[in-house]
Amino acid sequence: MKRFEVYKNIRKRAVIMGLPISLFALMMTVVIGSLLFIIFSFSFTVIISVFLLNGALYIVLTHITKNPALMHIKKVFPQTISNKKGSRLYYEEN
Repeated sequence: MKRFEVYKNIRKRAVIMGLPISLFALMMTVVIGSLLFIIFSFSFTVIISVFLLNGALYIVLTHITKNPALMHIKKVFPQTISNKKGSRLYYEEN
């Protein structure tokens, strides 16, 4: 009888070639654009530079994926939300 292992990584993000789906889509868009650029240009230096650009982009995207703190942007929302008035003026009598 065949044995099946329990899949324990259910909460991990989907990854293609080491990149999350959104970054993989960005990479494929750049690759398709560079292929169009190669098709319409007949220079050997352009072809080499496009391959180097694609390789550098892949390295940068995998580096950002492994270290998400590099793209850390200040939080937009406050840490706590309160209905308490921020004013120090008291409108009620003691």
